[in-house]
Amino acid sequence: MNNQKPAPGWVGGFEQSNQMFSYPNPNLTSLPMLDNMANIDKLQRQQQVMWPEFSWETRKGAKDPKRCYQMFAPDISRLGYTDEGRVFSIICPQQGAYSPKFGALNVEVTVTGQRGWVNEDSKEMAADMTVVGKIWFSPSAKQNKWVKFFWDRFADSKLPFPSSKANAIRVTTHDPGNASQPIFPLIKGQSTNFPIPDFAKHQDEAWDVSHLDVQIGPIEKTGNSTVDDFNQLFLDIFNLATGNMLQNGNILSWNVWFTAPGLVDQEEWRNHAEYWRDSIDTGHGSPDGPGTSAKYFDGTPFSAWDSLLKTEEEKAIKGLESWAETQAVDAISTRADAEEAMIQHFIDKHGL
Repeated sequence: MNNQKPAPGWVGGFEQSNQMFSYPNPNLTSLPMLDNMANIDKLQRQQQVMWPEFSWETRKGAKDPKRCYQMFAPDISRLGYTDEGRVFSIICPQQGAYSPKFGALNVEVTVTGQRGWVNEDSKEMAADMTVVGKIWFSPSAKQNKWVKFFWDRFADSKLPFPSSKANAIRVTTHDPGNASQPIFPLIKGQSTNFPIPDFAKHQDEAWDVSHLDVQIGPIEKTGNSTVDDFNQLFLDIFNLATGNMLQNGNILSWNVWFTAPGLVDQEEWRNHAEYWRDSIDTGHGSPDGPGTSAKYFDGTPFSAWDSLLKTEEEKAIKGLESWAETQAVDAISTRADAEEAMIQHFIDKHGL
């Protein structure tokens, strides 16, 4: 793979058009936040994220937060811009997860707004983004007993069910430490907020690297208590599967390692997200190959249940008053047991 030779056609100059744009403290507020898919016809160049290295704490607030590291699938994200270097679109990641009781789950980080610049001469970039997390069932989960049960109950009541991206559970995000600020920056270099293991570094093969940190907020309310409670249940089960990746208050960090700049096929760019979503939805996995398994800094493989057994199990039990009255605490010994208990509590609470 040729990652070191940029495609011809670079002009540059957009960063230099405003002295406020440049480092050490790039200020992009003079640029409007643009709809991510509204200017695809302006895209000329791109940098592909072939090594998207994510990191998050699986036990937020604990003495040992058990930080986890995972590279998502290659070419899952991209940065698109003009020959002069103005950013007009950023493709963010999608990922699958598995629940013993709900089957396959999908998550997408949807970019709702962006602005920024790229300077290929200095191998730098700066961008601002707003995103929302979306979670929904994969179509393959329709055969699952519990999914079918809830699907039918929601249909009978004419309530929205997260069976597609259109009805996905929406998880809010914001700049870390500032819940009132939905805009957060993508800036050059690797994150300095936590130690980075050697297996998550790609200096020898990547063109350049940038990073972002985004804090997870609560889910967006629908105004219907049954739907809101179910969406929270679904999110809690998703977090059991992923080690609290989208836990309220957690910070998801992302070191993005880019290939050398290439040219944009605008039609392919428009279809990229749908191509990925269809591939994941139909159970085929990532179209450009898998990422890595999640692991800790020392390389020890990450297990969601082993990691959460003491913290999430206790939390689940405390929240299951009606269930816990008739069941012994030690009845929950696996992740499937915990999910079953959470589901049963929801059913009892709403009389389904």
